[in-house]
Amino acid sequence: MELDDAYSNGAYIENADSYPPRWLASAEDFRNAIRGRTKLDVPYGEGARERYDLFLPEDAVKGLMIFVHGGYWMAFDKSSWSHLAVGALAHGYAVAMPSYDLCPKVRIADITQQITAAVTAIAAEVDGPISLAGHSAGGHLVARMLDRGLLPEEIGARISTVVPISPLSDLRPLLRTTMNTKFKLDAAGAAAESPIDMQDRYPAEVTVWVGGEERPAFLDQAVWLVEAWGADHVIALGQHHFNVIEPLADPDSDLVAVLVK
Repeated sequence: MELDDAYSNGAYIENADSYPPRWLASAEDFRNAIRGRTKLDVPYGEGARERYDLFLPEDAVKGLMIFVHGGYWMAFDKSSWSHLAVGALAHGYAVAMPSYDLCPKVRIADITQQITAAVTAIAAEVDGPISLAGHSAGGHLVARMLDRGLLPEEIGARISTVVPISPLSDLRPLLRTTMNTKFKLDAAGAAAESPIDMQDRYPAEVTVWVGGEERPAFLDQAVWLVEAWGADHVIALGQHHFNVIEPLADPDSDLVAVLVK
């Protein structure tokens, strides 16, 4: 299809195939290292993938950070990303990571509803301000959480910060990719799920974060959201679509500082 290459990330990242197994191993090592400060596979719905992991800081909880993974709504689950909790945990934030059902079993709109249910359940478990971060398709999903038609007011009002990382903010270009055979989007559905078209939003601070070495399509997607929402914009020089999330594991990184300020 016309835009397949534009939205292909791995083909343009050196040793791209090495990243997923490394993520999985780092995540497992982290979970083993903090055993006793975890609540794993907590249900937020009835489905097998409607589960989240919660990681707790050593001392009193100052807030909650929820990370939503990417994978074009078609891949991965919460088990590959646990190590990315390190940065926020060091600042006293509890960190939660949900899984969700994948296309083509469900539609993107269904996943949005699942993440709404996940955030609602996690927020009931942990008090304090809420920061949301999501990568790629997860960036789309955390941006959607600011839609006042999704989360209840008492939870939406707690969201202080949202950081969509390399997000998909306008889904209409995806209609012109072969991936849409799994998404099953039509024009109306793509528009309804596009964060750039969201008008009635909760007033969180939004920083759109993107790697400087990303594909031009993802640089564009970030700019579109920045312009539509008047959001802050950070271009992380030298980072591509796969390593742009690594600073979440660094307590001293600028990315973590945005999430826990």
